[in-house]
Amino acid sequence: MRSIVKNDMVKVISGNHKGKTGKVIMVIPDKNRVIVEKIQLVKRHTRPRSAQQPGGIVEKEASIHISNVMLVCPKCGKASRTRTGALQSGKKVRVCGSCNEMLSNE
Repeated sequence: MRSIVKNDMVKVISGNHKGKTGKVIMVIPDKNRVIVEKIQLVKRHTRPRSAQQPGGIVEKEASIHISNVMLVCPKCGKASRTRTGALQSGKKVRVCGSCNEMLSNE
């Protein structure tokens, strides 16, 4: 079970963008990296492909190492660690470390 999944709100805890929060767009588990919305923007110089896809300079998000972000709990609003808990059915769920609130596992 991963502690950070797509559509989670995370806070950057180290690096150039320390203190900023954003939504996770994509998780890259084999490289231990995440792509966060509006964080770590880089400029990509693209070549024109067709009339519908003109060339130019495009800003897009680059990945950040997963250890540099912390999950923000939707209930208490704090960036906190997560624990693993179990439901009555035996299914594993993520639990906020500060307020013990169950987090969605989507």
